[in-house]
Amino acid sequence: MARVKRGVQANARRKRLLKHTKGFMWTRKSKFRQAKEALLHAWSFQFADRKKKKRDFRRLWQIRINAAARENGTTYSKLINNLLNSKIEIDRKILSDLAQHNPEIFKQIVSEAK
Repeated sequence: MARVKRGVQANARRKRLLKHTKGFMWTRKSKFRQAKEALLHAWSFQFADRKKKKRDFRRLWQIRINAAARENGTTYSKLINNLLNSKIEIDRKILSDLAQHNPEIFKQIVSEAK
C-alpha cells in the first residue's frame, strides 16, 4: 500500500491564497502565513466597508439636501417632515440629485411640500 503524498494539494491551496494578495506590501504578498493573516483582515474590512459605503452616501445626500433646502428657506428636517406629511415619496438619493443638477425642480418640490 502506497502512502498518500499531499504536496500537490498543499501547494495549490497556498498558490490560490497568494493569488488574492497581489498588490499587498512586503512579505504579505509572498509568504503564506503573512498573506493568510493579511487576507483575514482585508476581507473583514472589505465586508464592513460595503456597509459603511451606504452610511457615507446617505450622509452625503443629507448634507446636499440640507444645503439646497436652506437656499429655499427651510431646513432638512422640516423638509423631510413636510414631504412625509404631503405624501411625497422621493428618496434622499433622488432629492440630492435634483438639488444638485435641477435646482428649479427641487424648488417646486419644496414649495409643494409646504
